[in-house]
Amino acid sequence: MAGVDEAGRGPLAGPVVAAAVILDDLNPIKGLADSKKLSALRREKLYDEIQAKALCCSIALATVEEIDALNILQATLLAMKRAVEGLRLKPNKVLVDGNRLPTLVMVAEAIVKGDALVPAISAASILAKVYRDRWCAEFHLEYPQYGFAGHKGYGTAKHLAALREHGACPQHRRSFAPVAEVLR
Repeated sequence: MAGVDEAGRGPLAGPVVAAAVILDDLNPIKGLADSKKLSALRREKLYDEIQAKALCCSIALATVEEIDALNILQATLLAMKRAVEGLRLKPNKVLVDGNRLPTLVMVAEAIVKGDALVPAISAASILAKVYRDRWCAEFHLEYPQYGFAGHKGYGTAKHLAALREHGACPQHRRSFAPVAEVLR
């Protein structure tokens, strides 16, 4: 059984990231929880432990261009599908956080609040969040004027002010209203 979750649906910039994880029942990981309820340091430690102990895991994304072309929901489902398809082992069932499912060839079930209820979804949540946070930290080095390392692409007052001052960079989602307004 694989757990699937995503990170980065709400931000104004960057890809949406999805992860799929098949845990090893014989090699349990303590402390799995919804990534939003864990400190950044705890997520980083769990990221490495998940990578080391899971039977297999896969991280995939949908680009800003795909988000703008498809819409954020369809891009999220695409990233989830890519993450499942990237698993080295093929699960016979996939549990997805939320209330929508990507199109998959195997049985799948959507579980609302699954990231807090199902350890494999919690693990996927952590992988997706840490991967996206690392992406934001790297992107910050290229475009420090926006403050990506701090707000992670979300529409904070600082980010919106930077958007108004500097315009949009290539990783801003042009289909999102605050970015579209700046581009007018």
